[in-house]
Parts: sequence; structure tokens; C-alpha cells
Amino acid sequence: MTKETGFELELDVKAVTAEGEFEGYASIFGNEDYGRDIMVAGAFTKSLARRPAGKVKLLRQHYTDEPIGIWTDLVEDSRGLKGRGKLILDTVKGRETHALMRAGALDGLSIGFRTLKDRFDRQKGVRFIEEVDLVEISVVTFPANPKAVVSAVKSQDTERARAFVLAIKRVEEALRSK
Repeated sequence: MTKETGFELELDVKAVTAEGEFEGYASIFGNEDYGRDIMVAGAFTKSLARRPAGKVKLLRQHYTDEPIGIWTDLVEDSRGLKGRGKLILDTVKGRETHALMRAGALDGLSIGFRTLKDRFDRQKGVRFIEEVDLVEISVVTFPANPKAVVSAVKSQDTERARAFVLAIKRVEEALRSK
């Protein structure tokens, strides 16, 4: 992958639900990746104004012929580019991606973009990316950022266990009130 077409960054997924919904960070500001690129705060602002979340493609491994879902929300905050997505479980790749993410086997994100404005610091040997045209965000196996890992995954069994515990608590409360 060239620096002009994309670069891989942190996926900090908080949960992948049984329905395929997840959220996390697709990019962390001020963090140098293996390609010696650093994304600058505000780099996505104009792109997100032109292309809302639903128009940024959700792919797997940058394969453009097999989208795996949709982005429902993308926003810059003080940390980076935060996103919420939904895997389409009616597709083979969507189901496979869902299973792999829940198992922790597929746990990175990579952003695909065109660089619109950057600057190179020759002394440090790093490129600061100041403005991009964000086209897609892929779930990937090997992100360029060493911190690009899934932090937590919520499985269907975990959701069932929580529902069971809540049901037991309600029964206990009902018995105590009598």
C-alpha cells in the first residue's frame, strides 16, 4: 500500500455486538506509524463535511469489490477519528469478519485516503498529514500501527450471561418485596 492511498492505524473497538455493531478509533492523532506518518488533528474535518459516514466505505483488507458493512457515524474528537460501524451479516464476508473480530483474530483498522495537504520534517524523518480525502476504512489483519488492536469484544454469550444475571436480580427483588 502506498502512502498516497492509505495507511493503517489503531482500532480500539469497545464492543462487537451479536448484531455486528462496533465502535472504536480508526485513527489516532499524533501517533507515528511504521510508515513514519503522523496524522494531525483536524485532518479529517473537511472530508467528513463532504463525505458523511455512510459514504465512507467499510471494507475488509481494502478489497473494494466486497464491502462488509456500513459506517453509521464518524467524528473527530481530541483523540482521533472515532467511528461506529455495522457489519452486514447477510453477506459471507460480513459473517466471517464478525466471527474473526469476536474471536480476536481480526483486530486492526486501516484508512484509505488521498493526501490533500502534508508536510515533511526532514530532521525527524516523518510526514505530518494535515488534510485528507477519506474514502474507506478497512478491517485488517496487520495494521502498520503497533497499537492497532481490538481492546474488547462483546460476544453473544456475554450478552446472554448479562441478561441472565439481570433476570436473576429481578426475581430476587420480587421475592424480597413479598
